[in-house]
Parts: sequence; C-alpha cells; structure tokens
Amino acid sequence: MPPTLLTEGEIQSRLKELKGWTRTGNEIRKLLELKDFVHAMAFVNSVALLAEKQNHHPDIDIRWSKVMLALSTHSAGGLTENDFKLAKAIDEL
Repeated sequence: MPPTLLTEGEIQSRLKELKGWTRTGNEIRKLLELKDFVHAMAFVNSVALLAEKQNHHPDIDIRWSKVMLALSTHSAGGLTENDFKLAKAIDEL
C-alpha cells in the first residue's frame, strides 16, 4: 500500500521547515552548488546511502559541480511524508 499523499496545507507547512527546497508540481527540488565534480559526486554518494537506508530514492541530476535533487513518491502519485523526511536528512548532511 503506497504512502498517503499530503494535503496542500501539509505540503506548504513542511516546505517552510526546509532550506532551499521548492515545489514544482508533484515534486520538491533543491539545487546545490558544490566546489567541483569530485565534491558533487561525494555528496551524491552520501545522498545515496541515506536514500537506501530510508528506501526512498530521489531523482538526481549532476552537472559538474551542480546537483539537482527531486523528491516525489511515484507510487503514491505525489508528495508524502517520505519526501520531506528524506529532504530533511539530506539537509543535515
């Protein structure tokens, strides 16, 4: 059974608790600029470990020193608590 979708009010409330995350449709996104490609890849590897631990995986786009993360619960068709839990853990890296 997929996780429960959050209401619009719940989404807006949780977004206020995060740094630098924005909503685009059924996703929340964050663009990070790191020192260089090696630092970007190290960051992505850290995100991968978190994602595996939570069994919730972001879409990741890497452009040399820039990393775009996008979170959505595809099985539920939108944003759930899982997305915000992982976003918060990523912010704590």
